[in-house]
Amino acid sequence: MLIGLLVAFVAMILNSTGALLQADGARRATRSRPVAVQPRYLGGIVVDLVAWLCAVVALRTLPVFAVQAVIGGSIAVTAVVGARINDTHLSRRTKSAVIACLVGLVLVAASAGSGRPPVGSTLVNVVLLVSVLVLSVAVLILRQYRTAWPLALVAGLGFGGTALAVRAAHVEINADFSPMALLSQWSIYLVVGFWAIGMVGYSAALGRGEVGAVTAVFSVTEVVLPGIVGILLLGDPIREGWDWPFVVGLVIAVAGVVVLARTPVEPRRKRVR
Repeated sequence: MLIGLLVAFVAMILNSTGALLQADGARRATRSRPVAVQPRYLGGIVVDLVAWLCAVVALRTLPVFAVQAVIGGSIAVTAVVGARINDTHLSRRTKSAVIACLVGLVLVAASAGSGRPPVGSTLVNVVLLVSVLVLSVAVLILRQYRTAWPLALVAGLGFGGTALAVRAAHVEINADFSPMALLSQWSIYLVVGFWAIGMVGYSAALGRGEVGAVTAVFSVTEVVLPGIVGILLLGDPIREGWDWPFVVGLVIAVAGVVVLARTPVEPRRKRVR
């Protein structure tokens, strides 16, 4: 379990780095040089891919909500560093909301029990497939508007869905491991669908909003709903006696992200000499 937490922490650092690179690439995009050819944006995708692989390793020993909660710590790093880079001001309200998100996510992560991934089922695959279809339509519609947080929310559900699909896949890395058996599972292809939704939604959100607030909405969404689905459908365990801390953590984290979604970005005030 400790190794899983350490790998998830590495994924959190990489996620923050990837978010900042992608945000910078999205801001530099023009009609002649779209975001898809921006070097920093592409570099951010590579970093995100490595972070995702770290998350996959962690998901083999930890519940979805625990891994996603640790990765959600990128809220703080991205908000603070992003404000410095973009020369924007983090208001007291924004700082309080970021702290609330982190406190809530820490409670959620601490509530995790240990357990092996469950064997996938047809019901789980059907639920995930329907989710992919619904989110695909949602991200295409939301891209027509200039509001960032709905896209960040859908992106969070997309990347959260990849965690559920990975957790649902029945994979045993041993002498009997068969790549063909792995490719015969629905979950593997659902991972690709959820990942594409997450990338499209997140990139669009970064082009419309401030990176710290976008990452906060994205990260908490990535933890909350997929985490609950993991508990209900996959049987992810909560530590004995930690049901209430888990619920309180979710409430605090969601409250923080609601505040962040409704708080406008403030430009940094110039110093008077």
